[in-house]
Amino acid sequence: MKKIVLAVLMGSTLLASGCATQTGLIKKNSQTIPKHSESQSFLFWGIGQEKTLDVAQICGGADKVAKVQTIQEPMDILLGVITIGIYAPRTANVYCQ
Repeated sequence: MKKIVLAVLMGSTLLASGCATQTGLIKKNSQTIPKHSESQSFLFWGIGQEKTLDVAQICGGADKVAKVQTIQEPMDILLGVITIGIYAPRTANVYCQ
């Protein structure tokens, strides 16, 4: 019975946390596959922390940047839940024209 309750509790915690995606759409025509994808590590839910990417360098010029996106993928969420938010990774994707 304890295992069932624990499994339900962990499953509901994962479902309640959900996936989070922030997208900066610069140009409508973008690739469907990111040119650059990078996992970024944050501590304590990322409060007061920031990471930067030189997207102009990645795409070969600022005029070629189409979309920038940060997403919490299922593995990122799982790691955050297991560590109770102490380690909270996110994935940054850069789409070029």
